[in-house]
Amino acid sequence: MADRTVAVLAGGLSHERDVSLRSGRRLSVALRDQGLTVDEWDTDASLLTRLRNERPDAAVVALHGGEGENGSVQTVLEMLGIPFVGTSSRGCRRAWDKPIAKALVAEAAFTTPDWVVLPHSTFRELGAQAVLDAMVERLGLPLILKPDQGGSALGTQVVRDAAELPTAMVGCFAYGDTVLAERFIDGIEVAVTVVERDGGPQALPAVEIVPESGVYDYTARYTAGLTDFFSPARLTPDIEKAVGKLAVGAHRLLGLRDISRTDAVVAKDGTVHFLEVNLSPGLTETSTVPMAMEAAGTSLGAVFADLVSRAIQRGS
Repeated sequence: MADRTVAVLAGGLSHERDVSLRSGRRLSVALRDQGLTVDEWDTDASLLTRLRNERPDAAVVALHGGEGENGSVQTVLEMLGIPFVGTSSRGCRRAWDKPIAKALVAEAAFTTPDWVVLPHSTFRELGAQAVLDAMVERLGLPLILKPDQGGSALGTQVVRDAAELPTAMVGCFAYGDTVLAERFIDGIEVAVTVVERDGGPQALPAVEIVPESGVYDYTARYTAGLTDFFSPARLTPDIEKAVGKLAVGAHRLLGLRDISRTDAVVAKDGTVHFLEVNLSPGLTETSTVPMAMEAAGTSLGAVFADLVSRAIQRGS
């Protein structure tokens, strides 16, 4: 592997550009420590030409949001026949859409909070207040609003009072035309990383997330000191097994590949609720994936070097 060249694709033009660049830089350093030749490529209009002219042995998609997770960049890599670490374009399209992912997970008998999905046009055409009233009647309070696509909790807000809903909806629609409103589950929030190895997808130790504000939003995710993490999570063995089963199940159900991260919450009665899955998880200094790898006795570089090797061997 020492003579292999790896292109780490990061940046892009989504709202999560800065986080992606941080992930890409950290991953590049980790892979170089494993002896690989690594180039960091900002993903822009020159990408396709550069891939053709400088053709790497493999690429790692470290893009967050937009084209990096909706299958677009993956389709380009597939068309050019360049091996890459991460989920195929088809799997990306399933997981990128949060309501579709929740529906597939629910159909497989996993638990996920009740939800409704509404486009911006519904509020204009049917009257915003009437729709909001019906939403509260269905889901109750508190509830959580999030864009139906996207990551890093951008636009995500917890609403505890009906009077807060109109402002919260405006904030959510700033990041997308469709909102996913979900019943808020009070409990222990965990992130569970799944990595594919020779024996198939395996769940790493869950990481427990305790934000000072009580809400794991964008600021809490990427500002050091605003969130406490417990790795491994403070769970009973039975609950730890259940969250691992959920994460591996979601990985398989959605057709994900190589690595994913499932976000879940353990309710006070012990029920594990699926929230969403991330197919290109953050790798920054405050991200949970590197924490889970360390808790498992491995490292970011070692895991991704193995995934690069697997991608080259399968040839796509």
